[in-house]
Amino acid sequence: MSAHHDVFTERESQVRSYCRSFPHVLGTAVGSLLYDGEGNEYVDFLAGAGALNYGHNDPDMKAALMEYIAGDGIAHGLDLHTEAKARFLSTFQEHVLAPRDMDYRVMFTGPTGTNAVEAALKLARKVTGRSNVIAFTNAFHGGSAGALAATGNQHHRMSGQGLNGVTRVPYDGYHGAGTDTGEMLATMLADPSSGVDAPAAIILEVVQGEGGLNEASPAWLRRIAALAAEHGAALIVDDIQAGCGRTGTFFSFEEMGVRPDMIVLSKSLSGFGLPMSILLIRPQLDQWLPGEHNGTFRGNAHAFITGEVALRKFWATTDLTEAISRRAATVRECLLELSSLVPGSRVKGRGMMQGLDVLDEKASAAIRRTCVANGLLIEAAGPHDEVIKVMAPLTTDDAVLGRGLAILRSAVEEYAADYRIPALAG
Repeated sequence: MSAHHDVFTERESQVRSYCRSFPHVLGTAVGSLLYDGEGNEYVDFLAGAGALNYGHNDPDMKAALMEYIAGDGIAHGLDLHTEAKARFLSTFQEHVLAPRDMDYRVMFTGPTGTNAVEAALKLARKVTGRSNVIAFTNAFHGGSAGALAATGNQHHRMSGQGLNGVTRVPYDGYHGAGTDTGEMLATMLADPSSGVDAPAAIILEVVQGEGGLNEASPAWLRRIAALAAEHGAALIVDDIQAGCGRTGTFFSFEEMGVRPDMIVLSKSLSGFGLPMSILLIRPQLDQWLPGEHNGTFRGNAHAFITGEVALRKFWATTDLTEAISRRAATVRECLLELSSLVPGSRVKGRGMMQGLDVLDEKASAAIRRTCVANGLLIEAAGPHDEVIKVMAPLTTDDAVLGRGLAILRSAVEEYAADYRIPALAG
């Protein structure tokens, strides 16, 4: 064991997780490739859990940030007016909101996605005067108290720790294709004896990232949006992981016929892995008093600089969206082939947020161990980590994407052979 590993084992908290399945000590990264201290190369199919949609160390963002720092640009500004923030806001309006005919106020929250979720829930409760929030099975919204209460996973919630204020209902498809969970919710909200109090908000992910890449159908999403409007609740879309192009378009709900009351963005918003989160709010709901929700690090100007470059570079045209569509088709074709090797498995998700549900966490772990040994960083999702999750940067070139998928294919084939899966023998 290296001296580096000694210090991690002796000094870092037991809470560490990703490094347990990928123990290599990383030093540098470019694009979709990672390098450890010994010069070994790894293909990145994790992308910072969606925080690195544009890859590592994009040269244009890096150059802009270095120029800004060299020029003594302000780094920390609370919510003071800064030139960096003005440029980011103008660029966000120009390349994201205006082309989609969207009118939202931009609230800069603390640097993490969970803080932006807290702000959304807090504002919904303030505006409506209600306390109940509708959240969904398998949801993941963050690690602070309010966001955790809306999270389904018992492991993250530390079930029984007194988190409350949330009614949890089944997500689309939770009970199988034959059950319309949107209509189930409609019945519960209309019944004064259901035990479900009138909600301040309904919060959801259009594709559940940590929950196992479960997708909301357009019809179901429209039904939930209609229920929110009918019952006076704010519809909050958590686009922390599924946004910024991950599902193919900038927002995960585009072309699905809904306009959320609030949208939470974080992860790849800065484009460079720098902490940054915002809450988009319909103007009529922006009823905050000055300073009513704040955070010391809500003015990360370095993130404004790289975020502006990301928006101009990748969202001024449809080039990236078209590239995502092409790469997503490549990923899906590979995953469908691999699904035939594992009986009962299925492909889940959409865009560059897809995965293979192998049904069993031991199978998933075995396949991922082989991937790591062969130079691929890849993780899992789902209640039992049963979904092997392909989350390559959106900008991954075809050759590197092909290399990563080949490593995954080899690992699945090895697993299938080891366990004498009939589909492979045939």
